[in-house]
Amino acid sequence: MTGCLGLLCLCSFLGLSFLPFAIPGAQQSATVANPVPGANPDLLPHFLVEPEDVYIVKNKPVTLTCKASPATQIYFKCNGEWVHQGDHITEHSTEKGRGLPMMEVRINISRQQVEKVFGLEEYWCQCVAWSSSGTTKSQKAYVRIAYLRKNFEQEPLAKEVSLEQGIVLPCRPPEGIPPAEVEWLRNEDLVDPSLDPNVYVTREHSLVVRQARLADTANYTCVAKNIVARRRSSSAAVTVYVDGGWTEWSKWSACALDCTRWRSRECSEPPPRNGGEECEGADLDTRNCTSDLCIHNASGPEDVALYVGLIAVAVCLVLLLLVLVLVYCRKKEGLDSDVADSSILTSGFQPVGIKPAKADNSHLLTIQPDLSTTTTTYQGTLCPRQESSGPKFQLTNGHLLSPLGSGRHTLHHSSPASEAEDFVARLSTQNYFRSLPRGASNMAYGTFNFLGGRLMIPNTGISLLIPPDAIPRGKIYEIYLTLHKQEDVRLPLAGCQTLLSPIISCGPPGVLLTRPVILSMDHCGEPSPENWSLRLKKQSCEGTWEDVLHLGEESPAHLYYCQLEARACHVFTEQLGRFALVGEALSSAAAKRLKLLLFAPTACTSLEYTIRVYCLHDTHDALKEVIQLEKQMGGQLIEEPRVLHFKDSYHNLRLSIHDVPSSLWKSKLLVSYQEIPFYHIWNGGAQQFLHCTFTLERFSPSTTDLACKIWIWQVEGDGQSFSVNFNINKDTRFAELLAPDSEGGVPALVGPSAFKIPFLIRQKIISSLDPPCGRGADWRTLAQKLHLDRWAELGGQQVLVEGFMDLFRLESTGSAWDPFPFLLLTLDSKGP
Repeated sequence: MTGCLGLLCLCSFLGLSFLPFAIPGAQQSATVANPVPGANPDLLPHFLVEPEDVYIVKNKPVTLTCKASPATQIYFKCNGEWVHQGDHITEHSTEKGRGLPMMEVRINISRQQVEKVFGLEEYWCQCVAWSSSGTTKSQKAYVRIAYLRKNFEQEPLAKEVSLEQGIVLPCRPPEGIPPAEVEWLRNEDLVDPSLDPNVYVTREHSLVVRQARLADTANYTCVAKNIVARRRSSSAAVTVYVDGGWTEWSKWSACALDCTRWRSRECSEPPPRNGGEECEGADLDTRNCTSDLCIHNASGPEDVALYVGLIAVAVCLVLLLLVLVLVYCRKKEGLDSDVADSSILTSGFQPVGIKPAKADNSHLLTIQPDLSTTTTTYQGTLCPRQESSGPKFQLTNGHLLSPLGSGRHTLHHSSPASEAEDFVARLSTQNYFRSLPRGASNMAYGTFNFLGGRLMIPNTGISLLIPPDAIPRGKIYEIYLTLHKQEDVRLPLAGCQTLLSPIISCGPPGVLLTRPVILSMDHCGEPSPENWSLRLKKQSCEGTWEDVLHLGEESPAHLYYCQLEARACHVFTEQLGRFALVGEALSSAAAKRLKLLLFAPTACTSLEYTIRVYCLHDTHDALKEVIQLEKQMGGQLIEEPRVLHFKDSYHNLRLSIHDVPSSLWKSKLLVSYQEIPFYHIWNGGAQQFLHCTFTLERFSPSTTDLACKIWIWQVEGDGQSFSVNFNINKDTRFAELLAPDSEGGVPALVGPSAFKIPFLIRQKIISSLDPPCGRGADWRTLAQKLHLDRWAELGGQQVLVEGFMDLFRLESTGSAWDPFPFLLLTLDSKGP
């Protein structure tokens, strides 16, 4: 027996696969003992610690451990092969009490070892222990590579259900090892079925609400997690609506002089909520009275008095209506005399004259009316009708629908009587033509003709450039430009999509344009083809959003083109409407820029002092909205703004405050940091900015100096640190950073003054670059110098294709157009 054990030790030392006590059935999982005949079975090895199933996370090795007593040797065997002796870590000891030898052995398993047998069978190991009485095999331990895929096999979908109806939200988590555990979030709060008997989760991970309540209206997210990762599904919006219900009918009224009586009811038991249907049927019921009741009630003095009062009320209403009509007519006459002289922007002009009337309108440029100009009205939809012959539409008369009315729209027609040069000379004494005053900070209006011009919403980076001859000659259009708040416009986003620009409307839709206009706006993306898929979206007349352009896949046949810059984009289009730039992340490296702002009160009369931290899209329009909000709240900027690159990594944004002088101030924050969920920033369509508040309390009213640090960072991502050090009563050093930009001037510019490049210089540039030049002084070279040569491979100079301008210029041969290069338009679109 001693010789056999010695042979075993020698073979093990040499790394040979030799087992003197081979046992049939060695692949079974349970512990198996093989005693030597005649030996004491009590001295067989028994395992104190056996190897257990483990998972390899990423590239970190795992350790398997065996411990047995009494034991003179212990070795591991993995997938039928003995592990080399040098890979064992062995510890010898003596069992207390009996004095028997005891051993503990460990081995490390790497990811590469497991991957060698991947696909053939599972990787398993077991250990074999020897003593003088025989051998014992441990149970098998399986080693698996842990993972969790990104995509859910089934995600919950949005639902609209009526009150007390059942709700089932399915969820099949991504494939993973070990299998993922599933939990549900309701508006980012954990759903705990043990606390709410109306909710439970099935074995298939579906969330079930037995009877829907109004409080169940929320966004639901399925979360899958295992030891490797944590994945979130797309949020499903569940709306619990209530259909309206009628109250009981009221009692019948007394019969009136016209021999009728009535009763009423209300749609308030319950009232419709969350989009529920209104009550069906009428809320008022009338019936004829019998002849006796008519005679009886008609003779009553109370009814006579009632009807006299009704007649008096009717007379008053008629008089009031007449007064309103007169006031409207007066106002309309004043408006027509000030601005509606449509000859002001036609090509047929009378001599210029400054109108002496109405001091409050002295700023308006006025001209004697052209009698050849006519004004008609049109009633109908602002939605263009698509022709079946192709993707473009044509308006039969080229009419413009003015946006001023609600259903009735003014069309201006004029007969040109002179050339454009005459108009330029007459307009040279004026820098601009002011549009109608509207009184809204996020809107701009202007009246334009064939000379073109520019609309601009001040301090937002949003503008609309109308090139010359984009509006047909003889037409006058009133164009508007509107910046929408995200909570007012629903833009559905799917998957990893996120809104990168403001939502802009220019119109009215359906107007006839002979050349593209240029809509310019900011964006907050960090554009790179390998990380982003960028799309231009346009809202249709039915209200749905459509992809009209996939950036990077343009062709000359497209109706749209987008020139993308680092912080702005310029959209070329002949169809006005509502637009937005949307990005879809192709990798976790895709990032959008967030501007971080710190505000605090300009004056503090209490012991408490708050610091407001804003996280907003890095665009001018979002900054303008925050500044306006803080001005209303009496806030001041206390640190220079910073930019944070927020990545599509599913990680949240965290904010914390540190180094507050404990002898003067104390923070009232009860946790170590505040957190903004990832989806509130990436997919949040309800608002462009989010903010958190840090509340501090000073121990004495005489304390006015505050010094602290504020950290803002994305988990496992970019971060910024603010070192705050200022006097809360008199420090205004950052006020100039929020001063309006130079563009905060006139929102509408008409004619030559609207363009950055003067008319004569533009003509000289065109004549210089049109002829081919061996030195490369042509349009292609200029495009390359300005980094605007994305379409150079499409063939250089091209004619107008399907109503769209090519990269370099518009050809004018055989047409009534003057040459107008694309490059000059691009320069002009960046502002005066």
